[in-house]
Amino acid sequence: MYGRTTLRILSSRATFHYRSVERFYCAARPGPHYCRGPAMTCPKSVLGCRETYFWHSHGFHDFRYQAYEDRTSVIEEPLDPFSLVSDELSAIAKRLRLMVVAEVPKLALATECFFRMGAQGKSFRAAVLLLMSKALPMPLPQMTADGVFICLKELDARHKCIAETAEMIYVAGRLHDNVLDDAETNCVMGSLNSVMGNKLSVLAGDFLLSRAFVALANLKNTEVISLLAIVVEHLVSGETMQMTTSLEQRRSMEYYLQKTFYKTASLFANSCKAIAFLAGQTAEVELLAYNYGRNLGMAYQLIDDVLDFTGSSSSLGKGSLSDINKNIVTAPILFAMEEYPQLREVVDRGFGNRSDVELALDYLHKSRGLDRTRELAAEYADEAVKAIEALPQSDDEDVIKSRRALVNLTGRVITGTK
Repeated sequence: MYGRTTLRILSSRATFHYRSVERFYCAARPGPHYCRGPAMTCPKSVLGCRETYFWHSHGFHDFRYQAYEDRTSVIEEPLDPFSLVSDELSAIAKRLRLMVVAEVPKLALATECFFRMGAQGKSFRAAVLLLMSKALPMPLPQMTADGVFICLKELDARHKCIAETAEMIYVAGRLHDNVLDDAETNCVMGSLNSVMGNKLSVLAGDFLLSRAFVALANLKNTEVISLLAIVVEHLVSGETMQMTTSLEQRRSMEYYLQKTFYKTASLFANSCKAIAFLAGQTAEVELLAYNYGRNLGMAYQLIDDVLDFTGSSSSLGKGSLSDINKNIVTAPILFAMEEYPQLREVVDRGFGNRSDVELALDYLHKSRGLDRTRELAAEYADEAVKAIEALPQSDDEDVIKSRRALVNLTGRVITGTK
């Protein structure tokens, strides 16, 4: 009853765009990692409700977020997710600066620039993982391979190791991407490859990956190492997909979504799963953690693709129109191409000359390509919220607050304020 009342109140503030099942790129059955079903029924969740609905727009994501806030709290101050883990993030940033120290001066300079004070920004991935570690039910006592029980303090240190590793893998991927994309502004302090050369940038990325897996090895947990190794495999696969597309693949939304999962969402998904696995959670909870990370990561990249057309260079940390100028086709252009089939000829030619770029932008702004990309991102964000809702119930205030923070992050991603 409460949910229905809230829906009626909020419905006047949200526009719902119900679309046919055929408009989506997966069916109502288990599919690839990047897919969602067209209609879902929530299990009994931490909110104690069941809901059935079809995929929807940004407006309905706002409703689900507000409904979660209404059910988990009395009137409270707006929650800043980063403030909940600010001390841990500061400790991780300090530790990362120590972990990337190298004996070779050039290599040390190349890697340390990403982790020096203030340069790493909010460490979004680390924040997500720290909040996930706090949002899970209290784990049962665990035993290491050596037969030693792990205390909560030790578990906290292990979770921080996963967060540190995720940050290093992310930065290593950016270093390699900068070389492959010949980037000049894809970093707060300027692209490393434009300053020190491609070879050193690649080696710096390799160095970070080696340090990441040395840290993981200290956990003595082969499952966790495998999960993060899959992330690296996916990064390579995604970049290869981007570099070697055929004409048909460049026009394919399914291909784009698979590539997006590999390049962005896999790190969120598998790292969140590693957090749950280390905490001794059930397979069901591990899957919920994975699904939260996967869907958050997909929404994150979709909004990033929108901002590439609408944001400024300073807000993006890279040049605006970066993707189209590098002949990369993303969701807004793919959606625009559905409305204006003549855009396909421009996409097939590539964006090698300025006139084709301007023509593509003209079609994009006449279409609903940007809006539909935002709507698709909101759908993924809703799935991330549902994963949090479905976690086992808990009366622990810290757990509840951390779950609110994870839900809050989905809203920040959708609004581009991450």
